[in-house]
This record gives sequence, C-alpha cells and structure tokens, in this order.
Amino acid sequence: MTTLRSVILGCGSALPARVLSNQELAAKVETSDEWIVQRTGIRQRHIAADGEFTSDLAIQAAKAALANAHVDPQTIDLIVLGTSTPDNTFPATAVTVQAGLGITRGAAFDLQAVCSGFVYALSITDGLLRTGTYTRALVIGAETFSRILDWKDRTTCVLFGDGAGAVVLEAQQQPGEKDDRGILTTHLRSDGRHKSKLYVDGGPSSTMTVGHLRMEGRAVFKHAVAMITDVIEDAFRATGYTASDIDWFVPHQANKRIIDDSAHKLGIAPEKVVITVDQHGNTSAASIPLALNVAIRDGRIKKGDLVLLEAMGGGFTWGSALVRW
Repeated sequence: MTTLRSVILGCGSALPARVLSNQELAAKVETSDEWIVQRTGIRQRHIAADGEFTSDLAIQAAKAALANAHVDPQTIDLIVLGTSTPDNTFPATAVTVQAGLGITRGAAFDLQAVCSGFVYALSITDGLLRTGTYTRALVIGAETFSRILDWKDRTTCVLFGDGAGAVVLEAQQQPGEKDDRGILTTHLRSDGRHKSKLYVDGGPSSTMTVGHLRMEGRAVFKHAVAMITDVIEDAFRATGYTASDIDWFVPHQANKRIIDDSAHKLGIAPEKVVITVDQHGNTSAASIPLALNVAIRDGRIKKGDLVLLEAMGGGFTWGSALVRW
C-alpha cells in the first residue's frame, strides 16, 4: 500500500560576506583562539552587515534551494521559516520571504523553537504535506543572532553566527516500505522547566526591548547529550533502523564536544558525522540546513542515503528527523 511522503528535492544556503575570526574576537573580549577551539570547536563565524536582515539571508537560501531542486517558485504553496531573530515583531518574516520570491499563493508563517527550529519546521511541514493540503513547501532556518548577543559577554558572543539554509519538500507517493524516500519519522520534545538556562532577557510583552542572549553553558551541555540521544532512539524504534544503518548524521552545530559525545553514545562512527561548527559557529535554526548544504555540495550526501538530523535549543526544545535522501 502506497503512502504519501515528504521528499526533499533540493537544498540551498546563504552566509553573510563578513567573516569574524577567533583572533578578531580576542582583540575585543578576554578570550583566545585556543580557548574557543578547545571548548567549542569554533574557528570563525559569519556576521550580517548593517541593513542585512534575516529575510535577506532566508530569500537567498530559498532561491538557492529552488535552483538546486529545479523548481519554479510559483509551484510553492507553503513556506515555514524557523527563526528566533525575525525582521519584525510582526508580521512573520516568512511573508517577507514569500513576497521576495514573488509568490502570491498558499501560506507562509514563522516557527519559534530556537536552535531546534529547523527540525520543528521540518516536522510540521511534513505533517501538512502528508494531509494533502499542500503539495510543495520551502522549509527555511534563518538567523541573525549577532543582533541579540552581548558582545561584552565572552561566554556567549564567541559561540554564535548568522546564516540561512533551506530545503524544498514535495509530497510524493512512495511504496510504503522501510526504504521509502523522504521524511520517515520525526520526534519533537520540550521541557519549559529549563527556560532560564538559555533565553533572551527581553521581549515585547515583558521588557518592551529586544534583549540579549543569556546562557548557563555547563547546564546546557549537561542536558544536551541526554536529550539528543532520547529523540534519536525514538527514531530508531519507530523505523527499525539502528545506528549502523545511518549513512550521515547531521546534528545541530552548537559545540563539537556535544556532537562528538552524542555520536559516541549512539554508536555512530565519527566519519559519518557532518561537522561545520568550526566554520559557521552556532547559527541556531540555520545550522542543520547549512551543514546539509555543505555535505550535499561536496558529494557526501547522495540520493538514497539515510540521513539523521537532530537539534536541541532553548526552552528546552529538542527533536530528530530521519530522512531517506
């Protein structure tokens, strides 16, 4: 019996031109390249220029994904944008992207799950496509986190960067078997008891300001590995696959130590792990599609590969997606 699956047709990304190295940061705050690399694996990050908005990066990434998929923008009837740094309090940045692509049909909205935003957006979009309500969608993760950083706080300002990534999804009939192409399963979680461990100290309702990112780094690290492995084990149980079946593991790019520890705990071989945190830093909702695009462009991820995605972010939120490319 056939089943409707959300198949990824193409991927694209966008990064600001400006690159900020660890050495440059060390001239501004009390830190060093060695300290940052040893604790995070980050060597550089991209920073949006003045007047360069989240929507600008999202539109660039969307155009690249559409070109990669050989898809006309006018066939897109759904846009879901994961972001914590929208252009405006309202309307949704997704409608700016919709207009920027010249699309006047369907629906577009933002989704806020911080660093888990892309996985959440992928899961929600998958559900909407499988109902048959929509046929082709853009799922985007885009951020300008540099705008919410306290550049005097060395524990956070060294971690984050700006960027965007996007994928084109299409609802397609598949045989309904284990090796179907498309999104095979997604698993989302949240636990609001941990809000104070990673948050922004501002907002329209509370302070009437944008605020700055605040984080209890050790607490986040402590919870991250357990939460990440939890939803991945759920994905394995749902599909019957195991770690040895995975061709590529594309995790949220927050910290190389978290990525390494998670892969080790799950039994995923290091050579199957896609890592871009050294070049991009933590780009929140953009990190997974940025990493996906790198691995597609360099030829690692190919059609038919089994790709495991996972993310964890403020809230806490966390989630996984298992995709047959």
